[in-house]
Amino acid sequence: MKEFIITTDATCDLPKEYIREHNLHIIPIYYSFDGIIYGDENHMEPKDFYDRMRSGFMPTTMAVNPTAARSILSSLIDKGYDILHISFSSALSGSCSVVAAAARDLRNEYPGTRITVVDSLCASMGEGLLVYKAVQMKEAGKSMDEIATWLENNKLHLCHIFTVDDLHHLQRGGRLSKTTAIIGTLINVKPVLHVNNEGRLVPLNNVRGRKKAIVSLVDQMEKRLPGFENMNDIVFISHGDCPEDANFLASLVKERFGINNVMINYICPIIGSHSGPGTLAIFFMGSHR
Repeated sequence: MKEFIITTDATCDLPKEYIREHNLHIIPIYYSFDGIIYGDENHMEPKDFYDRMRSGFMPTTMAVNPTAARSILSSLIDKGYDILHISFSSALSGSCSVVAAAARDLRNEYPGTRITVVDSLCASMGEGLLVYKAVQMKEAGKSMDEIATWLENNKLHLCHIFTVDDLHHLQRGGRLSKTTAIIGTLINVKPVLHVNNEGRLVPLNNVRGRKKAIVSLVDQMEKRLPGFENMNDIVFISHGDCPEDANFLASLVKERFGINNVMINYICPIIGSHSGPGTLAIFFMGSHR
């Protein structure tokens, strides 16, 4: 049986060190500021990205480049690997369909090569946590088929709970009306949202004030955790340049659930373009989304 490589998208939000250590290969997704395109060799540091957004600059995101996706996959095939790709939610991006199309073409071009594409129906470190689970299984000796089956059977147990600090970014992305964003900002409403079974962002509830919103993330986690405690050897937290809030959220998770292993990282510019500075999210395995 051929060795296989795990690939995923730039939206997985895993730390660079983790990606290098576990030999993951990343399909870039592009974004632009003032006509300058970023996302592959050209990168902007996350803090610089969010500082520019705070200054009033609004980025735009782009589709996955089919040529770049094909090039990355074909280079791995040329090295003798099969490929397991874990993609950004198809409900939020076209990246899954682009990679799936490239995989179909490459299977015809390279008979005998196996490329499996899993639509994670996840975003940010939710996608990243599925990748993390896949890496654990691969390093434990599981086959590509075994891992793909586990991912398909369990991806809807990957819970995403998050809050945003600036409602106007949700309004700009069509998630809120302009009137709701203005009124909500005036009365300090902070929405709590999640990713549903279709892989879309949907609201759960609204609370008054940032601290209550952060506590609400843990309250929502408590509702979903029973029966899945043993699947949470680690919890992931991503943030839009609010590390103090991320650390506070981690301390609440440790205090309430006794989960001491927490990975924290920035939300990438592709997702941050739509969620904005101050977004805070938690990811874990639970009974339901």
